Amino acid sequence: MPQRHIPQRTCVACRSERPKREMVRIVRAPDGAVGVDPTGKRSGRGAYLCLQPPCWQAALKRHALDKALKTELTAADREALAAFGASQTTSVVGDERQERGT
Repeated sequence: MPQRHIPQRTCVACRSERPKREMVRIVRAPDGAVGVDPTGKRSGRGAYLCLQPPCWQAALKRHALDKALKTELTAADREALAAFGASQTTSVVGDERQERGT
C-alpha cells in the first residue's frame, strides 16, 4: 500500500520544515484581523510557526510574522500571539513529560 502524502510547512522563525499538523497557522483575514487559525482552514494569508518558545519569541521580535502576513501587527495582536504561544508551548512541554513518564 502506498504511503500517504503528509503536507509540509516551514516555520517563519526557524525555517525548519515540519508536518503541517505539528505547526500553528497564523492568519490575516481579508478584513485585516490577525489571529490563530486552529483549524487551518480560515480564508486569508497564512504563516506557520512551530510550537517551540524560541520560535514564537523570534517571530515577534524580528517581525517575521509581519513580513510573512504582509501587514503590520498591532500591539494587541502581538500580545495575543505571545500569550497563545506561551500557553501552547507549556502544554507541549507537559505532553512531552507525560510521554517520557517524568
